Amino acid sequence: MNITMKSVLMAGFLSAGTAAAIAMNYSGQTGGVQVDPVHTPLIVEQERPQVEAVFVLDTTSSMSGLIDAAKNNIWSIASSMASADPQPDMRMGLVAFRDRGDAYVTKVLDLSQDMDAMYMSLSDFKAQGGGDGPESVNAALHAAVNNVSWSQDSNTYKVIFLVGDAPPHMDYAGEPQYPEIVQQARAKGIVINCIQAGNQSNTRQIWQQIATLNQGEFFQVEQSGNAVAVTTPFDEKIAALSRALDQTKLYYGSKEQRQHLEQKEDASRKLFASAPAAVQAKRAEYNTKAAGADNLFADGELVDDVASGRVALESLTKAELPKPMMDLSKAEQQKLIAETAAKRKKIQQEIAELGQQRQDYIAESLEEETVAESLDGKIYETIRSQASDKGLNYNSRPSL
Repeated sequence: MNITMKSVLMAGFLSAGTAAAIAMNYSGQTGGVQVDPVHTPLIVEQERPQVEAVFVLDTTSSMSGLIDAAKNNIWSIASSMASADPQPDMRMGLVAFRDRGDAYVTKVLDLSQDMDAMYMSLSDFKAQGGGDGPESVNAALHAAVNNVSWSQDSNTYKVIFLVGDAPPHMDYAGEPQYPEIVQQARAKGIVINCIQAGNQSNTRQIWQQIATLNQGEFFQVEQSGNAVAVTTPFDEKIAALSRALDQTKLYYGSKEQRQHLEQKEDASRKLFASAPAAVQAKRAEYNTKAAGADNLFADGELVDDVASGRVALESLTKAELPKPMMDLSKAEQQKLIAETAAKRKKIQQEIAELGQQRQDYIAESLEEETVAESLDGKIYETIRSQASDKGLNYNSRPSL
């Protein structure tokens, strides 16, 4: 699905009337007016602004603390990015790097709306190797700028966050170096921001130069990442609701499409099995945003697609239907969709209410200075400043 054409009012998330509209469709009338439950589009599609962010992350052994911080806070960082007015479509990517002689030089996870995959990839990275000074920063930046599927739209906010504690190798013959790579980034409208972990002076000098050459920002955090980690009384309940919300998905399409979506479901199950409740709560809050619907539903979730008018129920063959619907009559199928939509709407409202209470609790627990000095806070302030040129307006405080 074209990400620029996703609805401003994502079905079940941003319109309190969506589930009611589906229910009215099922009943067949409202106020004496007959409603066609199959053909009536409920939501008008229109463009949303786009945000594309790639994290270029040193994964050598000295970075273990910051990798853990990035993993546990990727959902709050994503929520902050997605909280602009107007709410954007969002894609995120990752370039992990080490150095020649290590297990790998670079690993690229392309831009995607699938934040579950991003989280699981971060979880799989183990901080190893390195320890010998400079790393393959140039190769990683080159991959981020040239091997990632950046949008060609000049109105898209495109940003790279380079995160590491060691300077680049400048002695690898034939390898593009950062002054040239920065020029390539500028030509594509990509801003490069540099986050230094630790306080090596030679790293600071080059990180500052890279940021300056690209009109980006430089900031420094402790080796641990200065990440905000708060446990709240609402985490367990939000996590349980998040699992219940995932269980309302009804994937449809060809056998190959459903197999692909099942892989996504497998990643979600692993996330629920391994992630702390606080992380699951952050994921749930992200999934209540417009961009989060792209992560939660992907392309091929029937309740969302029927509600938005992207698909007509009668157009699907039996083989394309979700398994629970294959042996149902059309009336029973419509009833199941309506009931699932109503259940989903109720869960989403509960998550939104508890999520706001969670954010209020965090705001009361943390001083503004602590938030401002954290990894989350500094990334958020950078985005807030830079994305305003693309018409994206952010509040003064990030999601945590």
